[in-house]
Amino acid sequence: MKAISDSESAAVATTRRSPPAGDAGPGRTVPRADDGGPAAPSPASPAMRAQVAPGVGTPAAPDAPRRPEAPSHEGAPGGPGGEAPLPPRRRAWLPLAIALVLLAVGGWYGWKHWQATREAGTTPPAASGRLPGAASQGTTAAVPGGPPVPRVPVVAVAAQLGSLPITIEALGNVVATQTVAVKSRVAGLLERVHFTEGDRVEAGQLLAEIDPRELRVQLAQAEGQLARNRALLENARVDLRRYETLFKQDSIARQQVDTQRALVRQYEGQIRVDEAQVANARLQLGYARVTAPISGRVGLRQVDAGNMVTGAEPNGLVVITEVEPISVVFAIPQDELPRVLDRMASGERLAVQAFDRTQSNLLATGVLVSVDNQIDPATGTIKLRAQFDNSDGRLFPNQFVNARLELDTLRDVVTVPAPAIQRGSQGLFVYVVKADRTVELRPVGLGPTDGQRLVVASGLRPGERVVVDGIDRLREGSPVDLVERPDFSAPPPKPTPAAADGPQRRRPAAGR
Repeated sequence: MKAISDSESAAVATTRRSPPAGDAGPGRTVPRADDGGPAAPSPASPAMRAQVAPGVGTPAAPDAPRRPEAPSHEGAPGGPGGEAPLPPRRRAWLPLAIALVLLAVGGWYGWKHWQATREAGTTPPAASGRLPGAASQGTTAAVPGGPPVPRVPVVAVAAQLGSLPITIEALGNVVATQTVAVKSRVAGLLERVHFTEGDRVEAGQLLAEIDPRELRVQLAQAEGQLARNRALLENARVDLRRYETLFKQDSIARQQVDTQRALVRQYEGQIRVDEAQVANARLQLGYARVTAPISGRVGLRQVDAGNMVTGAEPNGLVVITEVEPISVVFAIPQDELPRVLDRMASGERLAVQAFDRTQSNLLATGVLVSVDNQIDPATGTIKLRAQFDNSDGRLFPNQFVNARLELDTLRDVVTVPAPAIQRGSQGLFVYVVKADRTVELRPVGLGPTDGQRLVVASGLRPGERVVVDGIDRLREGSPVDLVERPDFSAPPPKPTPAAADGPQRRRPAAGR
């Protein structure tokens, strides 16, 4: 067999490195047979395989057996070795994709680190996912490698052992003991007014005067009629005595005597009528002087002097209300009625306090005097009446007040301020400040409350300090920095008329 020349070997090698027709890659053109150019020799043609040995330029033995060859990949992009180089556009995007992946991983790690640091120092207990009272040691460091957790400034007070009154609070309405609309009892001209609006008046005090001249004339007429009839009666009685003497002498008939006796009786009856008319005229004349029927405080004047008044005036001349003493009517739930009745049956006088609508000022203190005889089916409440001396006049009729009925007093109980009690998914709890200035989340059981302090029935000992301000940034084991607050340093003072240190409200016991 004739040996392959060097030029033919180079042509074969070039053919193996060239891509197939129609896939020359970017910027390259390979002639194809259908384009009219010379067809490129196929690297897999039998003649070529017969003439070319495994080594380029080395003739193969004519009688050597053919070796089975693997499928040719020489025409695939990438050339020898099977790894195709990426196009230039793909190679340009590769560094950007790697940078984006690294940035995403770094951002995710930074966010996880920030979240762990935040949970370690400032996450509220409701969002922390921990159970109340879970064992955990307080620390001032965040997650490993993170910045130290800052101490949270809080206000803490000690749980106190003392007494707490058990009260029932309800909205009440001040009711005057008596209310009178003063009206004129006679018609006439209102001449003078003798009271000052808002003043206190006593029963019988002169309030106004009505023109009495017409009434005096009516009285004079009645008195004249009475005098006339009295004279007639006297004359009839004289005639009767005369007729009786003549009848005894049998000088006149009996009928004449009986007729004269009837006439005397007629005049006697007329005299009584005239006397009544005189008395009525005098009474009407007395009504011209309008006096206070009760003691109390007068309101605004309804009619001015110079106007005609009658007894039919709807508003009268003025309204008087008796305010010393005065009452407060309030309603309590029917479930509280048995305890109230038991205390009243024992002869005890239950104290009732009246506060203003803000419950910051104590207006008056009184006693419970009566209980209504039926329960309102619409509301399930029953009305009670308390009486107050109201010597200082701080209660006004129709005034709305907050009535507080004291039923009992709990003694030797542990109490804390109301802001210390928190509610979470596991119930009620407080934050207790430990000796190392970290907080412990401790579940508690509560009793009654007076609106400012609550009875802690379980979970807390006297003297233990509980956080009352700054709670929103705490969790189990958070380090704290104690801050003094005078308004939390001592128990709240008893409400007085001059107190204005905040509302006090009686509510049912929390957690019941």
